[in-house]
Amino acid sequence: MADAAAVAHDDHHYTSTGLNSWKVGFWAFMGSECLFFGTLISTYMVYKGQSVVEPFTQEVLDIPLTTISTFILLMSSLAMVLALDGVQRGNKKLAMIWLAGVVVLGGAFLGFQVYEFSHFYHLGLELSTNLFGSSFYVLTGFHGAHVTIGVIWMLTLLIMSATDRLPPEKALNVEIAGLYWHFVDIVWIVIFVLVYLIQ
Repeated sequence: MADAAAVAHDDHHYTSTGLNSWKVGFWAFMGSECLFFGTLISTYMVYKGQSVVEPFTQEVLDIPLTTISTFILLMSSLAMVLALDGVQRGNKKLAMIWLAGVVVLGGAFLGFQVYEFSHFYHLGLELSTNLFGSSFYVLTGFHGAHVTIGVIWMLTLLIMSATDRLPPEKALNVEIAGLYWHFVDIVWIVIFVLVYLIQ
């Protein structure tokens, strides 16, 4: 029993501050991601309303549809919290249900985005149509790529849970994945407000 505890303790690497090194490293990574998305959002705001080719302006955005997809993404954050709770309590069934929920809700959000991109493309709004198209596709496209990475990550954790490789001792893996997922959700809230709601 003591050996098992020692192994579990060895799995957690700590910095001189007493904080887990994996978590500290991931927070540093999140800081760089903030700078990345800050740059993309700033670029969109700078070029907003410039070099506009009618009718391809913000009027083409479907706010009700995007509101639904935003709600779905926010609900996936709730599912992420419940999945972490399930893993920490050693409840495999709950962990799997909520991890699957995150995967499904994240996939649904991506489905909405694919539909939106396809709809705009058929309207004639392409990456090179105008600055609105360029900045919109780059900003939301990179966010969609991050959501895709998150969905794959959650799917990996779901498989680990299904094969009994996600015990409470490895809850930190889910916690770090949750930090990433919540970050992606927060970024989307900023994008939704600045791109879709502020005309």
